[in-house]
Amino acid sequence: MWNDASTPSVAAAPAAAERGQDFLVVENLSKRYRADQPPVFENVNFGIRKGEFVCVIGHSGCGKSTILNVMAGLEEASGGCVFMDKREIDGPSLDRGVVFQSHALLPWLTVEGNLAFAVRSRHPEWSAQQVAEHSARYIEMVGLSAAAKKKPTELSGGMKQRVGIARAFAVAPKMLLMDEPFGALDALTRGVIQDELVRICEETHQTVFMITHDVDEAILLADRIFLMSNGPRARVAEIVVNTLPRDRTRDSMHHDPQYYRIRNHLLDFLVRRSHRIQQASNSAAAEVQDTGGTVTVYPGLEEEGVAAPSAPAAVPELVRREPIALAGKAA
Repeated sequence: MWNDASTPSVAAAPAAAERGQDFLVVENLSKRYRADQPPVFENVNFGIRKGEFVCVIGHSGCGKSTILNVMAGLEEASGGCVFMDKREIDGPSLDRGVVFQSHALLPWLTVEGNLAFAVRSRHPEWSAQQVAEHSARYIEMVGLSAAAKKKPTELSGGMKQRVGIARAFAVAPKMLLMDEPFGALDALTRGVIQDELVRICEETHQTVFMITHDVDEAILLADRIFLMSNGPRARVAEIVVNTLPRDRTRDSMHHDPQYYRIRNHLLDFLVRRSHRIQQASNSAAAEVQDTGGTVTVYPGLEEEGVAAPSAPAAVPELVRREPIALAGKAA
């Protein structure tokens, strides 16, 4: 594991012009449920580029799902705001598809009926044939054409989650939000659906924000991994850039030495540093001295003799952002 004497490469903050290129921006987000209690999280600042796959990891109670719900427009934050495509999020929208921990299918509808219900909400002007053809395309994409006429009670847990993923993609959202979608599945089923998700995202260039407790899942799927400190007063403490080749697979990535460097860094954060950061936050001490309290790290690059970029164009650092000009509000 990483220790104090062996730290990963740390990138400098990118220029403000680069930060403005983010498709989704979270600014100074906080959530407090009671006035006499500390906030669950505070000073949460990050940006996500269009087409990027981001995973979030943190201990239970740090507010990961609450942040996702705020991004989905399903919950209000106590402070701060979220912008997507330079429009403030102030409610649910078909531009943001959500895949929950449970499948959330309508039990009285078949697989094709569940997708058709979602597609009609996006395209009310379409004919029944157009809706059916569009739904069938996404049912086929997740490999469920043979089960299109079945109801949820006739499907396995993995099949239900695949229907949920197909339904989310069928409405063509600008961003996909996923809250531990594979947590209740067995390892074999989870692996199959992970592979399907990778393939679909490559085909659609979807922007994804996904919560997971599975370190290996994050390394497989994510371009960047957000690490949250423990709550209360949780924050995004680190962002880990995934430096494995983008064509990595579940079968091959563990043969790459870089995989173990990234994995050890993530585990060390969860086991040791996340608690230490929480203690520093509660005592009003700052462990990381930068504007947003968040650093971007490239685990293992210095060991390979490769310098981390000072201002990466494709993976900007998470920092507290300056106010941006808004084009309006999106429901």
